[in-house]
Amino acid sequence: MPIWNIGYRYGSGVNMDFILHELKMLKNMGLMRECRIIEGTQGPHVHIQGKPYISFCSNNYLGLANHAKIKQAAVEAIHRYGWGTGASRLISGNMMLHEELEKKIAEFKGTEAAILFPTGYMANLGALCTLVARGDIVIGDKLNHASIIDGCRQSGATFRIYPHKNMSQLESLLRKSSTFRRRLIVTDSVFSMDGDIAPLPDIVNLAKKYDAMLMVDDAHATGVFGQQGKGMIEYYSLEGKIDIIMGSLSKAVGSIGGFIAGSKCLIEFLRNKARSFMYTTALPPAVCAASLAGLTLIQENTSLIDTLWKNITGVRSQLAQFSNTIRVESPIIPIIIGSAEDALSLSLRLYKNGILIPAIRPPTVPPGTSRLRISLMATHTEEDIHTLTDTLRTCGFLTDKNPNDRGS
Repeated sequence: MPIWNIGYRYGSGVNMDFILHELKMLKNMGLMRECRIIEGTQGPHVHIQGKPYISFCSNNYLGLANHAKIKQAAVEAIHRYGWGTGASRLISGNMMLHEELEKKIAEFKGTEAAILFPTGYMANLGALCTLVARGDIVIGDKLNHASIIDGCRQSGATFRIYPHKNMSQLESLLRKSSTFRRRLIVTDSVFSMDGDIAPLPDIVNLAKKYDAMLMVDDAHATGVFGQQGKGMIEYYSLEGKIDIIMGSLSKAVGSIGGFIAGSKCLIEFLRNKARSFMYTTALPPAVCAASLAGLTLIQENTSLIDTLWKNITGVRSQLAQFSNTIRVESPIIPIIIGSAEDALSLSLRLYKNGILIPAIRPPTVPPGTSRLRISLMATHTEEDIHTLTDTLRTCGFLTDKNPNDRGS
């Protein structure tokens, strides 16, 4: 008998049937989530319940999550520093590797300083809730990451959204915002569910024109874009023109954690005011060692970035044989299906054929835009990529172009 057919009373005995009702609704709408268990290491090939799958859903863009040097760095740090930190950074949890990693991040991003947070979510939440408050306005792209949206809402500032990448609407909002004490524009550089790129040069110009602060979430661009993998700021040659740079260590860097990079004044301000930094236990030193090793690997050898972009180009070429509507601008490639049920169905068919790409559904994406989010890694082989497109064709998603289609 399903759990939602059973009355639910626990603890104080208060009736909590609303939980069962919500679970039933999620099930009926095709929005119920489940966690599959990855057995062994993270990489392009994983095992689930003893069966092999090609994974096309990880943010492990450079394949560093299981790199030998990162594992070695973490193990050596455990032997030297132990595992836990026991307190927040401002009490007694601040250790040598935290300081080293912050210096490394600032060097990598070309800023005066940087500050670590346990996750990227906490970095966005902490920065936004510290930089703006009641009497200020924060303006963001409609497709910004959930952590940005939550930070904007919880900050207490007036929150306005402009249509995705619509610069005329952004300028209109800025033009009407002159009465606010402070103005902040915030945007992803690479949008996590659509994989497309923000028009950062245009946004920089508008921020300067209207005297607004600019915060860029560079999580999905760090280690991916730019000649040296420094991110979208390097890609657009905008060094020194972004006030607040957020980034993640859990994607291309192959570790865990988030950070804010910027001026020394900004970082000192966040260190003393950001609640998600002040009131949480510091990251384990071994995590910092792993991140340091990941950043060093990216700095010393760009071959993994080159290989990743070779794979991106390969997928773009493969998909162009079937459709002109699938955009490929980054390692993130959205396959828009429509309904949550149809996206789940295609995901399950791929799963039965050895391809792991979970369906992305509301509230992560707007209703009617449920999708498969293909995510590429440098460690995918050409054979992996051909298997992906062949399986999409076998499952009925990809079909040959209309003979009358003259698109490129």
